[in-house]
Order: sequence, then structure tokens, then C-alpha cells
Amino acid sequence: MTTEIQLRLGGMTCAACAARIEKILNRQAGVAAEVNFATETAHISRSDTTITAESLIATISRAGFTAELASTPAAAEKDERWPLLIAALLSLPLMASMFSTDHAELLPRWLQMLLATPVQFILGWRFYRGAFFALKNGGANMDVLVALGTSMAYGLSASVTLLGLHEQHVYFEASAVIITLVLAGKWLESRAKKKTSGAISELLKLQPKTARVETAEGLIDVAIGQLKPGDIVIVRHGEVIPVDGVVIEGQAAVDESMLTGESLPVEKNIDSKVFAATKNSSGMLKIRASSVGSKTQLAEIVRLVAHAQGSKAPIQRLADQISGIFVPIVAAIAVLTFLGSFWYWDSAVTALIHAVAVLVIACPCALGLATPTAISVGIGRAAKQGILFRNATALEHAGKIEMLVVDKTGTLTTGQAKVVEIISLQSDISKDELLQLAASLEQGSEHPLAHAILAANTLPLLPVSDFVAVPGQGVMGKLGDGSEIKAGIPSWAGEMPEKNTQPYTLVSIAKNGLLLGQLALADTLRASSAEAVKRLHKMGIEVVMLTGDQPATAAAIAKASGIRQHQALMRPQDKAAFIQQQNKVVAMVGDGVNDAPALAAAGVSFAMGAGSDVAIEAADITLLHNDLLAVSDAIALSRATIKKIRQNLFFAFFYNTLGIPMAAIGLLNPVLAGAAMALSSVSVVSNSLLLRRWRSAGISE
Repeated sequence: MTTEIQLRLGGMTCAACAARIEKILNRQAGVAAEVNFATETAHISRSDTTITAESLIATISRAGFTAELASTPAAAEKDERWPLLIAALLSLPLMASMFSTDHAELLPRWLQMLLATPVQFILGWRFYRGAFFALKNGGANMDVLVALGTSMAYGLSASVTLLGLHEQHVYFEASAVIITLVLAGKWLESRAKKKTSGAISELLKLQPKTARVETAEGLIDVAIGQLKPGDIVIVRHGEVIPVDGVVIEGQAAVDESMLTGESLPVEKNIDSKVFAATKNSSGMLKIRASSVGSKTQLAEIVRLVAHAQGSKAPIQRLADQISGIFVPIVAAIAVLTFLGSFWYWDSAVTALIHAVAVLVIACPCALGLATPTAISVGIGRAAKQGILFRNATALEHAGKIEMLVVDKTGTLTTGQAKVVEIISLQSDISKDELLQLAASLEQGSEHPLAHAILAANTLPLLPVSDFVAVPGQGVMGKLGDGSEIKAGIPSWAGEMPEKNTQPYTLVSIAKNGLLLGQLALADTLRASSAEAVKRLHKMGIEVVMLTGDQPATAAAIAKASGIRQHQALMRPQDKAAFIQQQNKVVAMVGDGVNDAPALAAAGVSFAMGAGSDVAIEAADITLLHNDLLAVSDAIALSRATIKKIRQNLFFAFFYNTLGIPMAAIGLLNPVLAGAAMALSSVSVVSNSLLLRRWRSAGISE
């Protein structure tokens, strides 16, 4: 059995650090780890239960990083502003010589060395420590580049100063300012990275801290953490619902936009389900809690979003591969730069400064942040729209969809069918009794048609045993006298003497093989389905409807929704086979148990949030909207996210492709190289943050 562990990491400075932690963890038998540099998390799957979380944390600690279980409260973060401020104050006087002509020294060299030394060895100690652990574990990262580059500049300057070589320039300002700029860049990068995962913190802020609970002594305020299933909670007008539960008294309009993105309030009455963090817009509700704390739908959404943000998209593999070998390549380029510059300029100092500039500008941070920051923002933005991606792979693949296969009932239609006609074929059974028989059998089914039959029935339900649901066909069971009852599609339960040519869904009821009659049910098209199909066609996606319903009903719904291709009388295995036969990227959207095989067969699968647990479990993307427009939104957001990733990767590659040669030939001094390196990471993260402005074209917030 495979178990999963989520760890929160600390001490990473670039993508090479994440790659090294991932490599160290994956060396252990039975462990598969994914480390995300942007979210600073590790998602670990283990098949060997003898490998504990504590042993994994110890392994990470030996590599020079920190780790803790993500479920534990986060430790207070160290304030990075003070080291940056002190470094800036010490470096500022040194910068005066940078703006003078011919690098004139405006400060005595002993004072320059006095100012630069604490920056280099105290405030810059983290880079030496990181470089030591990187090299100890057989790798190299940004710390190696910064420590090596600044040490060369400081070492040259210190040697010149101590030996009294007055004819040589010193570069104390280069080493100190580079460290200051790197610290500034990491601080800005950290602030920007926090914003990329802001969706989770925003969701968590929605839940109230206390709840008003009804007890024998009266109403008391109880902390959220102390609530238990079965507690009776009172929610007044304007208050936020603290638990998942069922209304047992009262009536109200509830704003569920934080869960579904739907702006219109939903009417809640007795027996209505309500969810934590939704807001009571009017009225008062008395709720019996069914799920509290970490068991609520909000908590599950937070877990899904956190897991998805920490996962890796296939497009990230190239960046990971390059980051793993980038630092050694840059070190080799720096050596060649030193040798080439020394040969051309005949100056060891000039050659050294050029090599330092190469080392400083070539940090792989921008490359490592390009993909995960965009993924994190995109998945967080989707969650606010009521679209939950299972992982980053689903987010990437959604943008490549060429064909969308849709079910009819509950997907294109409201799924709230009504019994419009009852046809009894036996003289000894009335229409009400036929409906009673069907309802008694359907009480064990979760299909939307079963709910419609139960809603139409007015007689007491009969006891039924040996209930069996046959996906795509119907249901069967036995009455108290041992009679076998079937209710389902006519070709399975029993055909009418005449074929159905009306746009109704027919449910045949048979007893011991004898057809007793049929129920005609009508389902209405969702108001947004036609618009959704139109939008999908404009996006270049072919929409196909596959349904187990009758041809007449399927044709009517397809025509009303604008679907050009449809097939009726499709069993679950037929839908799955259709998808597998296509020579293109096919997605499937469904909401029932019978959709699970097709969802599993599809390249990308969508499940309606109001659908069955089996459908949701099988799907890559869950739509909290029961609306096909959400599918087009998910695809559009996927394409926007992948576009940002490509922009980020282009910028990162372009930056290094242009910056390293410029540094090598002396067009960038080390200080400018340090500034460019810091700004490159911040620019990539800032570009990803622009995804927060993405707006749905179909569902208002």
C-alpha cells in the first residue's frame, strides 16, 4: 500500500537545491518524491512503511535544509529585512566609488575592507553554508556561484590591500553590493512567491473562528476546533456557516460563491445541505453538523489545491534537467572566461572580474521559478472559480484538448427530470402502483432519473432486497414475495410494443420478465449549455454527446445545445471504447457512476461537483459549478497558464543566453550582473502573478 507525506521545506535558494533534495529522497527504496521550489514543499509517496516521516526529515537535514510535516503549524518565519537593511547600510558607502570616474577610491582601503568584511562573512555566511552542503552532497547550486564569485572579488581586494599594492584596483564594493543585491532579490522573490500561493490562505480566512451551538443550557459560542458531528449550530443573517451540515429548521439564501464562484445566492430549506465558509445572506438557519474541521468540503478543497500547487507539470522536466547541470557548466564557462580574458587583455585582475560577473549573473533561479510559480497562481485562480485541478499535469493537458465528450443527463441538462407520463400495460396494476413499484426499486440508486421517480411517488415505498445497479442499464431487486423487479432502459428491462419516437426518456418496469409498463421522463437543457458549446467550438474543440438515452431524446437535446455529433443508447463501456478509438486528445465530462469508465479512458476528465463520488474520484478536474461553461473556463485558464510558463521559460533562457556572453566579454561588471540576476527572478514571478487578473468569460464572480 502506498502512503503519502507532505513536507514543508526551508533553506532552498534555487532550483538546483530542489533538484538535489528530490534526488536524495528518491535514492531511498520505495520512495517517489516531487520537490517544488516555488511552494517550498515536498510531496512524497512511499511503498515501504518502515520509512518514516522522521527519517525523511533527518535525511533532508543532513543535506543542509530544514523540513517539517506540512500538517504541523508553520514556525514563525525569520524576518529577512534586517540582514538586508544592515547589508545595504554597510554597502552604501562602498558604492560611492562606482559612480566616480575611473573607479576613483573615495574611501581609504582599510575602511572599505572594514565595511565589506561583515557583509561577506557574516551576512553572506548563508551562501558559504549552502555551498558547503551542496558540494558535500555532490551537487552545485546558486550558493556555490555567489560564494565563489564574491570570494574571488573580496580575496583579490583583500590581498591588494594587505600587500600594499597601490597600483592595483580593489573591488570591495563589488563583493558587498553583489551580496546585498542577492539578499534583496531573495527577499523580493520570497514576497512574490507568497502571493502565488495566496489562494490557500484566502480560502482558510473564510472560515469563522467560533460557532453558536445549541445546548441544553442554551446557546454558547464554541471554538471551531471543538465542534463535533451532530452539534446543532445556529447561523443568523450575515454570518458565515462554520460547518458542513443539513438544515433542520429555517429558510435562508446562502452565498456559496467562495465554493462555486456562482454569484447568485442559493435558497436553503429544511433538508438542504450547507457548507462551511459559505455566507447566510438572509434569514436564520438551524443546522445539524455532519462534517467539521478538517472533514469539511472547504478543508478538502484546500488539500486539493495545496497538493496540485505542489505538483509538477510535464513542461517543467526540461527546466529541471537543465537546472541539474547548469551550475557546473557555468563554472566551466567562468574558467574559460578567465583564461580567454587573461590572454586577450593580459591582466589577471580584468580576467578575474569578468569571471566573477559570469558566476554572478548565471543563477538558475529564474529557470527554476518559471513553471511552478505560474502553476501555483493558475491552480489558485481556478480554485476561486470553482475549478479544482487534481495536479499540474491535468492543468497542462487541459489546454491541449481537441475533442470534448459529454454525457447528457446532469451535464447538458439540469438532471432534474420529471415524470410526465405513466403508461400501464397490465390491467391489474394502476399507474400509481406502477410508479410505487419503480420508486421502491429506485430508492437505492443515485441516478438523477431515480430522484425524479421518487419525487413523483405519493405511496409508501415497498421493501426491496438484493438490490443491484447495472451501470448504463438500470436497477433490479426482489420484493418481499420473492418477485424479481427490473427498472431501466427498454432494451434491458423490457421493450414497448411500439418504439418511442418522442423526446422523452423511457424507464421500463418489469416483474419476473413481464413488462408492466413504462414511465416517460423529460429533462430540461441547462440555460448555459448552448452558450458553452458555442464557446468550445470557437476554441477549436469538437463537442460530442454520448448518452444511454433513446435516440429521439438524444437528438432533441443535441439540436437544442448546438452539438453536431451525438450517439444514443451508449453503455458505459461503449463510451469508453469511443474515446479510446479517437486519434486526438479527448476529454470527457460526466457526473454519474456510469460515466466512470469513460472518465478513466479520457486523456483529461471533468466531473461535475454535484456528481457521484465515483465520478469525482475518477476525474482529473472537478467542477464545483454544475455548468458546462466551467469546462471552457478550465480550458481557457489552462491555456493562459501554459502561455505564461512559455513566456517565463523564454525570458529565463533569453536572460542567460544574453547575459553570460555579455559578462564574459566585459560588457557587464559584477555589480550590474548581480542586479540583473536578482531582477530576473522577480520578473519571472511577477509575470506569473499577472494570472491573478484572469477573468472567466462565462461565470461571474
